[in-house]
Amino acid sequence: MGKLVALTLLGVGLALIGERLWALRRRMNASREVEPVEPGNCHLIEGIETGSEDIDILPSGLAFISSGLKYPGMPSFAPDEPGKIFLIDLNEQNPRAQTLKISDGFDKASFNPHGISTFIDKDHIVYLYVVNHPHMKSTVEIFKFEEQQLSLVHLKTIKHELLKSVNDIVVLGPEQFYATRDHYFTNFFLLLLEMLLDLHWTYVLFYSPQEVKVVAQGFSSANGITISLDNKYVYVADVAAKNIHVMKRDDNWDLTQQKVIQLDTLVDNLTVDPATGDVLAGCHPNAMKLLIYNPEDPPGSEVLRIQNVLSKNPGVSTVYANNGSVLQGSSVASVYHGKLLIGTIFHRVLYCEL
Repeated sequence: MGKLVALTLLGVGLALIGERLWALRRRMNASREVEPVEPGNCHLIEGIETGSEDIDILPSGLAFISSGLKYPGMPSFAPDEPGKIFLIDLNEQNPRAQTLKISDGFDKASFNPHGISTFIDKDHIVYLYVVNHPHMKSTVEIFKFEEQQLSLVHLKTIKHELLKSVNDIVVLGPEQFYATRDHYFTNFFLLLLEMLLDLHWTYVLFYSPQEVKVVAQGFSSANGITISLDNKYVYVADVAAKNIHVMKRDDNWDLTQQKVIQLDTLVDNLTVDPATGDVLAGCHPNAMKLLIYNPEDPPGSEVLRIQNVLSKNPGVSTVYANNGSVLQGSSVASVYHGKLLIGTIFHRVLYCEL
C-alpha cells in the first residue's frame, strides 16, 4: 500500500512538473517565428557590441543607451566587463556611439546598468537615472550630464528595501520616480520556480524622499514602464503575460488600472513617440531562445507600435521584425524626428530611417 501511495504521489508530481513546463513554453512563445519586417534604410551602429538594453532620447535628439547588462539567465557577450552608458546624437547625418565618461568616486567596476530615464530641471540641467545591479543587487544611480565633457557626474545612490529586482524606471521629478520589480525572488533557483508557477507577485513602486510605496501589483513580471505625453497615464509592460497595462495616475501617486492591451509577444521596454503619443514596444517574439541561447538559432527581435492607446480598440502594427540574423533580443525602440533606434539586451543597436 505504501509503495502504491508513493508511486501515485510521484506520478502526480511528475505530471504537475510536466504541465508547468508546457505552460512555461507556451508563455515563452517557444515555437513562434517571425516574418521579416524592415521600415526602410536600417544599419547597425558601430561600437556597441554588448547590449543596449534601454534607450532614452532627449528633446534635443541626444540618445542615452545603457549597455553591458549582466542579468540572471540572460546571455552576455562580455560577462567580465563593466557596463557603460553610450550617447548618440540623432541630429548627425551618420549617428555614431560615444562612451560617456563617469566621474571618479563611483564604483565603475561593478556598474551593471539596466533601465534608464532622464529628467530636465528648470535650469535645463539634464539628469540621468540608472537602474544598477552591482553584485546583482538593485540601486538607482543619479548622474548629472555634462554635454561639453561627454561625461556623467555621479550625484547619489538610492537604496531601499522595496528596490529589489528593479527592471525599469520613469522619472517624474527630482528624486521622484516609478520603478518596476520584475521578479519577487532574487535567488536564481527560486526565480526559476517563480517562473514555473507563474506567480503574480511583482509590482510597481513609487519613490520620493518623503514616501516609498507599492502603487500597483499583481504582475507576472513587471518590466518596462513609461508615461504619457500629458503625464496622466502610466504604461507598464508585463513581459511574461504578454501585455501592456494602461494605468491612470492618482493625486496620491497610486496607479489605477484602466485597461490591459493583450499581445502575442513578450513585451520588454516601452517608449512614447513624442510626435504622436503612440507607444513603441521592444519585444521578444520567442523568449525561450533567450533562456536557452543558441548562436546558430538566435533569439529574434520585434518592435510594435500601439496607436490610440486609450481607445476601445487600439491599433497594433509591426514596425520591425527579424529572426535574429541581424538583431538579437530586442528590448526597446525609441523614435526622434523619423529616426528609430532599436536596442537589445546583449547584442547590437539598429538605426533606421522611417
